[in-house]
Amino acid sequence: MNSDLILVIGIVLAALSLPAMLSAISDRRRPRAAAVVAVVSGCLIVWAVQSRPGGYTLNDIPRAFVQVVADLLP
Repeated sequence: MNSDLILVIGIVLAALSLPAMLSAISDRRRPRAAAVVAVVSGCLIVWAVQSRPGGYTLNDIPRAFVQVVADLLP
């Protein structure tokens, strides 16, 4: 797998887990599934940063999103 794809998947999962956590906390439930997704997304982000030589900067993240979308479209 491409490190850009891993990074984008990790960021998207992290973005999706935050509202789920807030919803569970506001309903006074334990955010078990959201916490698991957050941990998985963190692991994916760390894996992507470590697998790319030189790592990522904040300026590289939008480029990674564009590159992943460009690779998915025919």
